[in-house]
Amino acid sequence: MVEKIDHIGIAVRDLNRAREFYEGVLGLTVTDTEEVADQKVKVAFLPTGDSEVELLESTTPDGPIARFIEKNGEGIQHIAFRVANLAEKLAELKAQGVRLIDEKPRQGAGGAWIAFLHPKATGGVLVELCQRD
Repeated sequence: MVEKIDHIGIAVRDLNRAREFYEGVLGLTVTDTEEVADQKVKVAFLPTGDSEVELLESTTPDGPIARFIEKNGEGIQHIAFRVANLAEKLAELKAQGVRLIDEKPRQGAGGAWIAFLHPKATGGVLVELCQRD
């Protein structure tokens, strides 16, 4: 069962430039930044009430965020839904024939366990499921 929207991931070319808008114009505050080496991304976290915005900057020219920006430009890259038991939810989805990018949870930014569903199974939207303990 989906509990709530956990976060929205926004692909940006320049994290510092993006922060100027989100902090200076919208009044949000970056509470932390983190590099996730295996995902080739640097993340800035901006809480927005009960969920957050994650600004995502690629750390390499061949990273998934760099490829996303090259193809689509900057913008919303994914939406993440929080679930109570990620492994169980992935098993349910797989049994239903839903195409998964990740069949097992992996460590993501902010200490969350994450897994992505394939956009071809979700109407073109990259959906992330996450579990926070």
